[in-house]
Amino acid sequence: MKLAQESLAHALAGAARALAEVEAGNALPRALSGVFASRPMSPAARGAIQDIAYRSLRRWGEARALLKKLADRPPSPPRLKALLCCALALASEEVPAYAPHTLVDQTVDACAADRELARARGMVNAVLRRFLRERATLLAAVMQDDEARWNYPSWWVDAARLAWPDDWTAVLDAGNHQPPLTLRVNVRRTSIDAYLARLASLDIDAHRIGPVAVRLGRPRPVGEIPGFDDGDVSVQDAAAQLAAPLLAPEAGMRVLDACAAPGGKTGHLLELADVDLVALDQDGERLVRVEQNLSRLALAAELRTGDARARDWWDGRPFDRILADVPCTASGIVRRHPDIRWLRRPTDSARLSQLSAAILDNLWSLLKPGGRLLLATCSLWPEESEQQAQRMVQRHGASLLAAPGQLLPTSGEYSDHDGLFYALLEKPAV
Repeated sequence: MKLAQESLAHALAGAARALAEVEAGNALPRALSGVFASRPMSPAARGAIQDIAYRSLRRWGEARALLKKLADRPPSPPRLKALLCCALALASEEVPAYAPHTLVDQTVDACAADRELARARGMVNAVLRRFLRERATLLAAVMQDDEARWNYPSWWVDAARLAWPDDWTAVLDAGNHQPPLTLRVNVRRTSIDAYLARLASLDIDAHRIGPVAVRLGRPRPVGEIPGFDDGDVSVQDAAAQLAAPLLAPEAGMRVLDACAAPGGKTGHLLELADVDLVALDQDGERLVRVEQNLSRLALAAELRTGDARARDWWDGRPFDRILADVPCTASGIVRRHPDIRWLRRPTDSARLSQLSAAILDNLWSLLKPGGRLLLATCSLWPEESEQQAQRMVQRHGASLLAAPGQLLPTSGEYSDHDGLFYALLEKPAV
C-alpha cells in the first residue's frame, strides 16, 4: 500500500505507537485498536497504519539490529525507537515502496508532530540518512546475526532448525511474506465453477486451488469480494479448509466444535452437512463473531460459553464428531500475525501443550464409542502437534486414521498456505 506523501507521516506515527505496545508485550490487533480509537480517522488511514505495522514486524529483527549500529544508545521513549525501526524496516525492503529521501523526510515530520519526540528530529534525520549512505555495508553486517537475518528471535530459529532440519529456511522465509487471500466457496449457495465464472466476468483474477478453495490474484477488503456479504464465500486459508472434510460430518450427526471462535471451521462443517452442531468457546465475546459469521451464511448452531476442560456446559449427550482446534503457540500462522514471534517465549510450547492435553482428555470423554476427534493446531512445533497425538493414542487407545499430519507453510498440494497440523483419532467402538 503506497501512500501519498502527506499521509505517510501520519501512518508512520500511528504504526510506531502500535509497535511500541507490541514491544511492551501487547498483541498487535489490540494495539492497533487503541491507535484507531485514539482519534477519528478514515478507513484508508487505518489501513495504512496497519499495513506499515505488519510490514515492519516482518523485518523487526533486522530493523532492531540496524538501529543498534546506528544509535549510540537505545532511543527513548519506546515510541521513538519504534518509529525509527518502522522507517528502517521500510527502507531495507528489497523493493522499497517509498523513495528513500521521502521516507526520511516523512519520518522526521512524524517526529516533529509529536510533542514528546520533537526534540529528536535531528537525531532521527541523522540516523536515517546515515543508513541510506551506508545501506549495503550495514545490511551485510547485521546479516551475521540470526535474529536479523531471519527476523525471528534466535530461540525460534533454533527451534525451527531442530524440528525441520531439511525445511527450516523455507519455513522461516514463508513467515516473512504477506499471505494470499483465499476464499471458501459455500456449496450450499453456489458451485466453485459458477463462482470463478462470476469473478472472471468482473475481471477479477482468481484460480482454483482446492475442492472449494479460490485464491484471488491480489488481496482486497471483504466488502469488495463478490458474494461475501451474501454468504456465497468466506475468507479461509487453504490449509484450514481441510478440517471440516476430514471430520466427514453426515446429516443428523451431533458435532462439537470446541474452541470455535471466530467460526470459520464451524461454518464449513454446517455447509457440508445438516448436523446438530454445538459451537463452544470460553470467551463469550468471541462467540459473537461466530454468531455473526453463521448469520451471514444463513446457518445456525447452538452457541455455548464454557471451558473445554470442564463439563458444566455439557448436556450429557455424547458427540459423533469433535473438532478440537486446541490452544497453541500459533507458530504456523506468523505471516498473518507477525507479532506472535516477538511475543512468544521458549517455555510457551510446553505450557500450552499441557493445557491442550487437559482439553483433549475431557473432550475424549464426551465422544461416542466409534466417534472421531480431529486434533488441529496452527503450530509448527512437534511437542504441540505430533507428540500430542501420540500421547492421545497411548493414554486412550485411540486409533490414528489417515490425515495430513504436519503441513508446513511451503508444502503439499495447497501451496502457499499456513502451517497447520491435523491428526484424526477414532475412539474404540466397545
